[in-house]
Amino acid sequence: MLVWDSKLDTGIEVIDAQHKRIVTYVNHLEVAKTKGDKTLVGEVIEQLVDYTQSHFSFEESMMEEAGYKFLKPHQKVHELFIKRVTGFTMRAAKGEDVVDELHTMLTTWLINHIASEDHDYASTVQKMLANKAGGQDASDKGKSGFISGLLGRFFRSGGRH
Repeated sequence: MLVWDSKLDTGIEVIDAQHKRIVTYVNHLEVAKTKGDKTLVGEVIEQLVDYTQSHFSFEESMMEEAGYKFLKPHQKVHELFIKRVTGFTMRAAKGEDVVDELHTMLTTWLINHIASEDHDYASTVQKMLANKAGGQDASDKGKSGFISGLLGRFFRSGGRH
């Protein structure tokens, strides 16, 4: 099981919550594999891919709004990840047992990506969020309104993060 480590925190509450949710999906994948339930494995993979794509779009929008100078390379990393996971999805749909390989890849990629690429943009996004909040507390309407708007755009239920 993948256990969240506070060293992975970006300091951006909404992003950290999304990363933790992705970790939960990765752990659900392991549970489904242990149960030997191929249908459940397929469902978890589908949910993981869907949620991760929404997370990437959300994260990229925050970086764009903040003027993060390495947005394009970060987007490319996300694109390559989605292509890789899509390959696993296609192999699984053909009946191939990819769970162990996928779980290993997800665990390694997620830890490395959050610890390096995501930490690189964190201070830029934090500054932007502080400006939107007028330098005030995180509960300030400007900041929370901005985040709520993004959540509504990228996650079906609007508040699901």
